[in-house]
Formats: sequence, structure tokens, C-alpha cells
Amino acid sequence: MPQSSVPMPGQSNAVTRECDCLAHQFGNAADHPMRERRYPTDMTDEEWAVVRPLLPTPGWLRGRGGQPEAYCHRQILDAVRYLVDNGIKWRAVPADFPPWDRVYAFFRRWRDHALVQEFHDRLRAQVRTRLGRDAEPTAGVIDSQSVKADAVVGADSRGFDGGKLVNGRKRHVVVDTLGLLLGVMVTAADIGDRAAAQVLLARVAAAHHRLELVWADGGYTGSLIEHCLAAFALVLAIVKRSDDLRGFVVLPKRWIVERCFAHLMRSRRLVRDVERSTSSAEAMVYWSMTMVMTRRLARPHRGRA
Repeated sequence: MPQSSVPMPGQSNAVTRECDCLAHQFGNAADHPMRERRYPTDMTDEEWAVVRPLLPTPGWLRGRGGQPEAYCHRQILDAVRYLVDNGIKWRAVPADFPPWDRVYAFFRRWRDHALVQEFHDRLRAQVRTRLGRDAEPTAGVIDSQSVKADAVVGADSRGFDGGKLVNGRKRHVVVDTLGLLLGVMVTAADIGDRAAAQVLLARVAAAHHRLELVWADGGYTGSLIEHCLAAFALVLAIVKRSDDLRGFVVLPKRWIVERCFAHLMRSRRLVRDVERSTSSAEAMVYWSMTMVMTRRLARPHRGRA
């Protein structure tokens, strides 16, 4: 039976005949037919207009070798977004997308060369600028999230978090005051927050030179505060929960990073850690956040009154 499709807001039910991606303009993507956009994760024309100028230039187009790509960049991006959002296996990528092994090769190349992080950071700068903020943040929030790991995750990168009673991995993230990702590091769940924070904050401080202040919870107390100030010129401010409080209470600044975790949990690929390598797990987090930001940027901008 033919697969039915329901047009999404901002999408057309007709097959797109032309594409302005680099693979169509300078590669061999024109040799393959265009697909009909039918899934909620497919980029709208408004999203593609935002994404297209921010995509990294392929190495083959910069004279660095390799063959011109044979599949449309927009279709491959849509395939990766579909996989992250729906949590499917690579071999289960729907047949109307490019072949799954070509999509995975694209994902692996962007992961290994940090292109997904570069793309993500460009989107974050656009979101911040659109909201009247500086492209580079001066403050952030750090926290961690433990998630169960699938059977494919090896013993070398999994552990047991005794506090959360989770056997799996832990995502350590730093976000800005808008809840947008500044850095992520995936470790075994038994790695302490302070030990992981030393490595993660070193990366974030090197990438964001204007960062001056990071809020954290009580798990980051101790020598880490002095280490951050001496090594990174970074003030680590601890936001503690009062012993008098009972039940759920929204704590200042700490709720911002929880909102980021909530965004990640909407991507089914991230509900459990099913990646064989921690680098793939980190790349999936970046891909999830790119979807959040492209949708924000595609909305009509409402200027301040």
C-alpha cells in the first residue's frame, strides 16, 4: 500500500523539484530523484533557508580530496533528524531517504571532524543574536544526567550511578542562560560530577573565552571551585537547596539546565543510550539541539515593543 502523508505546517505536499544544496550545485546529487517531504522532522522551507548558509563546506569542494557527494544534503539532514527524533536503528531508516549506509557515513564524518558541533555552534550564535544577546555567552549552568544504557554499550564506557540507581552512562552538559548547549561530555555513570566537570569546563572555557560565571548544584563543591578560578579564571557559583524545603521547588538558575534535559528527552534516540561509542552519544545530543534551534529560528520574529 502506498504510504500516506499529511502535510505539516510550512510544508508542501508536492515533491520538491529543485534544491540549492552544495551536493546539487557542485556534486552528483542531481543523479538521484528528490523525495516528498512527509515526516514531522523534515525541515520546512523556512528552516532550510536558515540552515543552508550555516552548513560547513565539504572537503571535496575546498580541494581537500574526496569525491563529490551523490546525495542531497537536505535529504541526508532530514534522515539524521528522523533517526534522532524517532529513535530507530540505522538500518531502519525509511526507504525514501538516501541509503542508510550513506546517511551513517555522513553522520560519522560530521562526528569525527567535529562538523556537527561547528554547525550547532553557528545555530546557537544565530539564536542568541536574534534574541538580542551577544553571540558568545558570559554565564552558564552545569549539571549531569544519568541514563540507562543499551546492551550494545560496552563495559568500558558504562557504570552504575549509586545516587540515581542507574546502570548506564552520564551526560555532563554546560548550557548558557537560554538553555542552549555550550558543551557536552558522555562518561560512564559511575564517574563523579566533579571529575568530569574539570575536563568539560576546560573544553568549554577554551571554546568560549568570554565565559566568566557558571552556576552548579551542591555536587560540584570542594576543590573544583578553586581549580576553576585558578585554571580557567571561571567563577563556579554553587546554588544549594535549603534543608527547610520540601517537595519540588524551582531553584534559581538550576532550572535552566533542566529545561535542556527536557528538550533532549523529547528525542527518542536519547531516552536510552544506545550508542557504541561516547563520541556518537555526544553527537546525538548536538543533533537533538540543532532541531530545537532550527525550529526557533524558523518562527516569525517578534520584535520588542
